[in-house]
Amino acid sequence: MNQKKQKNLLLLAAVLCAAALAVMTAVLAFGAGKGTGQTEFTPPPFDPSAVQGTPDVPDGLGWEELDAQAFQVSVCGAVILDGDTADIWLTNPAENTVWLKLRVLDAQGDTLGETGLIRPGEYVQSVTLDALPEDGDAVTLKLMAYEPETYYSGGSVSLKTTVMMGGGK
Repeated sequence: MNQKKQKNLLLLAAVLCAAALAVMTAVLAFGAGKGTGQTEFTPPPFDPSAVQGTPDVPDGLGWEELDAQAFQVSVCGAVILDGDTADIWLTNPAENTVWLKLRVLDAQGDTLGETGLIRPGEYVQSVTLDALPEDGDAVTLKLMAYEPETYYSGGSVSLKTTVMMGGGK
């Protein structure tokens, strides 16, 4: 290769490197993900109906403690719908170091309803559903843990169950 072609290749390589650096600088300066359809994280709110203490849960709701290894949680395995609410008695034991939240999902994974966050030592009796399943429909109770203050994931666990129609709480 002659010297003129070598100089042109070097010049072309330098221009490409400069362009790549300009693009990387622009991405870092203006924030990756902006304008790409990605949304910023919005922390979930705390549940306004959360109560301090341990609930006195009626028999027959399948309420028991689950060991998710990273955290403990108590919740009802029976989802008995009464209107647009179901008593789930989501309980975050005082010994936990994470905030908990419950989401009710249908068989396709769509959210039917969810609680807000609850702190250790609190419980939420009911969850309100925005979309109502039918009697016998399969649902998943997805329990999610968040590290306090940072909202980093503390893990999650899912419980598959079915909906039963109740009535007259």
